[in-house]
Amino acid sequence: MQIDNSFLPLRGNYKNLLAYQKAECIYDITFYFANTFLEKGDRTIDQMVQAARSGKQNIVEGCAASTTSKETEIKLINVAKASLQELLVDYEDFLRVRDLKQWSLQDPRYLQTRKVTCEHNDSAYYREAIKQRSAETIANIAITLIHQEDKMLLKYLEAIKAQFVQQGGIREEMTRARLNYRQSNPKAN
Repeated sequence: MQIDNSFLPLRGNYKNLLAYQKAECIYDITFYFANTFLEKGDRTIDQMVQAARSGKQNIVEGCAASTTSKETEIKLINVAKASLQELLVDYEDFLRVRDLKQWSLQDPRYLQTRKVTCEHNDSAYYREAIKQRSAETIANIAITLIHQEDKMLLKYLEAIKAQFVQQGGIREEMTRARLNYRQSNPKAN
């Protein structure tokens, strides 16, 4: 008797996801930034770190939930996306209220940063590189990464939706597995 376990495929390997790797970079940068450039006791420190953490952790939780619930996976990836949008506004606010410059899409610094951030998904790279940068530069690096992450998460959500439309959810997968078992083992019915 052979049992079809395909309705619970192994999923959840979030560490290989570029979106997770980029979110980890954003978290590490934010942790350093908030604890270096914001005044001790400023509530924004906790809010920024928690928004960055939520962006990263909801990707992990969404991947883990993907084995049995596309709906939960979609919801959690969307929470990650929303948390990072909140963080984006915190960085923009930081620059604006301090009369620092947010780089335009044509700014050579933005273009160079975009190129570098497309090439690097290792958080250790950023942890080392930001130590020599100003608050303005680090905020702009984070903003660039958050925009890239937002696009990645949008593509991820589209892929989850397409997978659901093509394969269905866990109930449909379970039904298919049960019907396949019945067809393969007529005496077991």
